Amino acid sequence: MMAENKVIVRKKSKIKKPKPPVLYFAIRIRGAPGMKRIILDTLKMLRMHKVNHGVLIWGEVSYVGMLKKCKDYIAYGEIDEKTLLRLLRARGKVEGNKPLTDEHIKNLTKYKDLKELTKALMSGEIQYKTKDIFKIKPVFRLHPPRKGHRGTIKKHYREGGTLGYVEQYINEIIHKMI
Repeated sequence: MMAENKVIVRKKSKIKKPKPPVLYFAIRIRGAPGMKRIILDTLKMLRMHKVNHGVLIWGEVSYVGMLKKCKDYIAYGEIDEKTLLRLLRARGKVEGNKPLTDEHIKNLTKYKDLKELTKALMSGEIQYKTKDIFKIKPVFRLHPPRKGHRGTIKKHYREGGTLGYVEQYINEIIHKMI
């Protein structure tokens, strides 16, 4: 009999390049009647308690899974810098329900004004969480959209509606709702 040589083969590990962080904005479009309890709990975890409430969400795996779970009740997509700046100016609030101003940004963060804060948020330097941004409310209360939603609120974006992953159209929705 021949002696068998045991050869250990190791797979080469794939080096994952870190992707730049993606900043999503999600808006609750539909209400609660007839909604499953699991989806309602997920919406509460995302801080979308009422219709027309919007939140900034980072594109982490767990958050993306939550967004996909609630896709029949929300619209979400990547927000651009110009829209984020306009949203923070028009709808950003500080504790006490006061509007967010450059003075608040100077006092509460290390940034000088809203433009710097917006650039830091877009680059992923800071996240819109309580530990990074202190005393700034994470929920944006928006108006119903001017001239209504695109199509119907019962169909997905690809079918001519407003729900689900809407890509860059989220910026148009935000402009209608500010």
